[in-house]
Formats: sequence, C-alpha cells, structure tokens
Amino acid sequence: MEDHLKPTIVMKEWLERKDYEEIRDLQKLCCAADQTTLKLELDYKLDKAEEKNLRSNTNSSSNSNTDASQDQRTSISNEFMYYIQDKLIGYVGIGDFGGGSIEVNGMVHPDFRRKGIFRTLYALVKEEWTRRAVPKMLLLSDSLSASGLGFIRQTGAGYAHSEFEMYLRNPVDRSLSHGRVLLRQATNQDAWEIARQNAIYFNEEESEVEPIMPEEEAKCGMIIYLAEVDSQFIGKVHLESHEGVGGIYGLGVLPEYRSQGYGREILLKSIEKFQENKVGEIMLQVEIKNKNALTLYTSCGFETTSTMEYYEIVKE
Repeated sequence: MEDHLKPTIVMKEWLERKDYEEIRDLQKLCCAADQTTLKLELDYKLDKAEEKNLRSNTNSSSNSNTDASQDQRTSISNEFMYYIQDKLIGYVGIGDFGGGSIEVNGMVHPDFRRKGIFRTLYALVKEEWTRRAVPKMLLLSDSLSASGLGFIRQTGAGYAHSEFEMYLRNPVDRSLSHGRVLLRQATNQDAWEIARQNAIYFNEEESEVEPIMPEEEAKCGMIIYLAEVDSQFIGKVHLESHEGVGGIYGLGVLPEYRSQGYGREILLKSIEKFQENKVGEIMLQVEIKNKNALTLYTSCGFETTSTMEYYEIVKE
C-alpha cells in the first residue's frame, strides 16, 4: 500500500449515521459491481445504536451526577472500517443476535482489492471474537461470490448451512387464510415464552437462549408477534420494515401444532400487516434444508433471489 494513501482503521461498538451512510454507499457499489448480495444488517444496527443513544441521553439528563466515564466501561467492537484519505474502502461487521454465535460479513471497494485490506480487517474481527464468550463465528458469503467463498475457505472454516433470500412476487389470495390465528404484539412479559420457542426452533437448551425484550426491539423497528389460537400459544413471527422493504423473520410453529395450516396463516397475516402499512416489497430468509418452510413460502408467492452461504469456526 503506497505511503501517501494514509490508510486508517476505525473500530466501533455502534454505528453512527455517518458510518451507516458510508457503508451503505460502499455496499451498493460492491453489490452492483459483483452482482451479489451482502448481509450486513445495517438498518437493524443503526436502529439499535440510535435507541441506545436515546436511552443514554435520557439517563444522563435524569442523573446529571453520573460519571461520564461510565459510557466507556466496555471496549467491544462490532464495526471495522478501513479508510484511505477519509474514503471508506473496506468494511467488516459483526452481527451479534444472542445465542452461541456471531455473524461476520464485509466487503472491499473493487478498485482496492488484492491489497490485503479484507485480511487485515478479518484479523481484527477474529481477535475480537476470541475475547468474547461466544463459541462459534459464522462467516457469510453470497454463493455467487468466488472471492468471498475463496477467502472463507482459506480461514479453515467449515460449511454450516445455506440460506435462501426470497421476495414476494406472486401473492396468493389472503382469503385462503382460515382466520383461526391471532397475531398479538408481544410485550416484555412474553420474553420467556419467546426464548422458549426459540430454544425449540433452534434445538438449543432454553437456559442457553438469551431472552429478547420485545418492547426494546419494537423501538428499533423489529415487532415480535405471538401467534395464538383459542388463547394458546402456537408460534410466533418477527416483522421489520426499512425504506419500503418488509422483512419476515423468526417465523415458527410449535411442534404439537404443525401440519394444521397454522404456518400458512401466520405468513399470510404477516403479509397483510405489511400491505396495510403500504410496504412496497416483502422478503424473508430460510435455510435451504428446511423443505417444509420452502414449500410454504413458494406456495404463498415467494421466489428465491439469492443464496447466502454460512461457514463456521468453533473455538477449541
């Protein structure tokens, strides 16, 4: 790297609006050049950061005697940005959504590749991971990115699973829903029920699943709904929208209620909620090996637009 280019690496726990805009611009450039997708979760991260700042400002104004140094009590880094002369040309981000793994995805400007930039950022990410009590690190790449997959294989990571990204292209008649399911927006009192269901869906011990506070998630744009039939929990779904695109996540039906059409009803009601709010596009993500879910989503008008490959490294 030429000395006059003055590379600078910035590491942060939370995104700021300026970071978000720069990363989004780089993401658009890279995706257009490579004809691939990146799973960076920028909107979710920014919403979480702004909600955290709002809480911090509220706490500061209610307790002016609080030592400002308390804001520096952590040294976690989730955002790794590589600049040359104040221009962002490389980024790798950590997504930590609870549980036993973190997700890592990133990019380098097409004009600055093969200069060791991504390798430098990845080394910092791996060092950060070793400091955390998280056993697994998942490395993500679009299935069409030869360079991304090539880099991941060099790390020694092993294949974990693949995930389709699907968009609603041919919506079915919502009247086909039987109307048995009620979607109720979850509150913080439902945190343990959500954790219980997540443990079932992800085949984990309930004690290992970090409870999610629905009211806090709602402030960041992620609305969690519990699905009920005759006042009994039968499943759940998470809905989020940004810039006219709605995302359906965490849709699950409890084992004892499966094969009764409830998953279809939850999906159709989710679509209806987005359409009522004039959301332009609706998408979801699903593991390729989840054949039942794939059949459901396809039958409701979703089409696959890209495939994300997940590789994992496990601490010894």
